[in-house]
Amino acid sequence: MTLALLDVCAAEGAIPKKWGHDAVEIPGSRSILESLEQASAPWAIVTSGTQPLVSGWLEVMGLATPKHLVSAEQVAKGKPDPACYKLGAQRLNITSNDVLVLEDAPAGVRAGIAAGYKVVALATTHTVQQLQEAGATWIVRDMRSVTMKSFDKKTGKVEITITDALVQ
Repeated sequence: MTLALLDVCAAEGAIPKKWGHDAVEIPGSRSILESLEQASAPWAIVTSGTQPLVSGWLEVMGLATPKHLVSAEQVAKGKPDPACYKLGAQRLNITSNDVLVLEDAPAGVRAGIAAGYKVVALATTHTVQQLQEAGATWIVRDMRSVTMKSFDKKTGKVEITITDALVQ
């Protein structure tokens, strides 16, 4: 890790501590994460942020922590390069393209699509048009539209239901 990246990690790690009291949870995110955790279903966070930033936000928000996290420090190129999502699938021992990416940014949508995955885009920080132009498979207002229907422990398959899609 370079000195510059160490500086970024330190700076980003301070953000949740300083401004966490102003954070607003994406509606529905806690519910889907708790469903995945309770079922022991495989999931990961793949982010362009640093590990200290993500861990800090998860702690401040009291959200489930994934067993697998791919952060900026672990890939040579950031999104829209698909390597981050490929690494996430590898860590989950998924060898097929049967992966669902949940994203809120056009660069992340492009990365998921470039990896060969289906992408649900959240219209929380970008416009529907921006997410559509990036190639999202579905676009929803927030995570309340995404629920876990079932998890088959034998096959490792998670079935997700998407409702109230703005674009599909």
